[in-house]
Amino acid sequence: MRYDDSPPPPESASSISPDRRWFMRRSALTIAAASLVPAALAAWVLTQALTGSGHDRPPPPAAAPLPASHATGLDGKPNTAAGATPTAAGRSGTASSAQPPAGSPPAGRTVVVDPGHNTGNFDHTAEIDREVDIGTNRKECDTTGTTTNSGYMEADFTMDVSRRLRTLLEAKGLKVVFTHETDRAWGPCIDERARIGNEAKADAVVSVHADGVSEGNRGYHVILPAEVKGGKADTAKIVEPSRRLGERIASNFARTTGSSPANYLGGGTGLVIRDDLGGLNLSTRPKVFIECGNMRDSKDAAQLTNPQWRQKAAQGIADGIVGFLGG
Repeated sequence: MRYDDSPPPPESASSISPDRRWFMRRSALTIAAASLVPAALAAWVLTQALTGSGHDRPPPPAAAPLPASHATGLDGKPNTAAGATPTAAGRSGTASSAQPPAGSPPAGRTVVVDPGHNTGNFDHTAEIDREVDIGTNRKECDTTGTTTNSGYMEADFTMDVSRRLRTLLEAKGLKVVFTHETDRAWGPCIDERARIGNEAKADAVVSVHADGVSEGNRGYHVILPAEVKGGKADTAKIVEPSRRLGERIASNFARTTGSSPANYLGGGTGLVIRDDLGGLNLSTRPKVFIECGNMRDSKDAAQLTNPQWRQKAAQGIADGIVGFLGG
């Protein structure tokens, strides 16, 4: 037994057994291999840092938001395609194009479009002056509607916008029913217009109009049903959904056309409640009227007589309806 710190004398090669020599060679190889692992690991980490590859690669930058004009969909709701959406890994990415748009209105929902008045009413004043029951009282069957100062009829305007509206709604898979086409000599009366919407079990009914007040009175407004009950009229169940429909149409109409709410009624809200319109009183389905502008104001009339603006008007109304239906 040794008690000093001096190393033992080296063994001579001839004194080492074959098994001992094999063990020593194996140990040396193991040590050499082990010494290479840290170096290889360090090189791999450096490569990943420089190339950015592998599972630790930083995520790509999120897609830039779309312009503000594209930030909302048809219903004014935020468009999920307008920005990045979280993925399962918690990174930023865009929604898959294979996914259907959220809240798309199911095909087959029914919308009744009511083009206000009829160009033939001017030649059938006796028929349209006949009074009909609107529940709370009696009122004339219909009126002639108004015109611009140059003679462009409200009935021509409402039919044109309604047809454009029908095309837009049908493109969304909705069923569209008109209260009348140009094949009628006059009318229909306001009670029949309401009945058409009721019998169609419409999910929404929109009556398209333009106002006829004095110069300087400008802008659109949407007419909502008041809560009335009397005779055949009982609007209790449609007041709230009609308000939602009207609010949707008003906001989308303003955004799409650039028009402002009427400056002569509605307190700047673009919404007016009335209890004297038979088309609303007799409806059992969510229903509103929209007065798209004032035909007697020169500035509004310039828009109402412009086909491009009428297309925008139809688009705004369509967006509001689709939004109301959940699209």
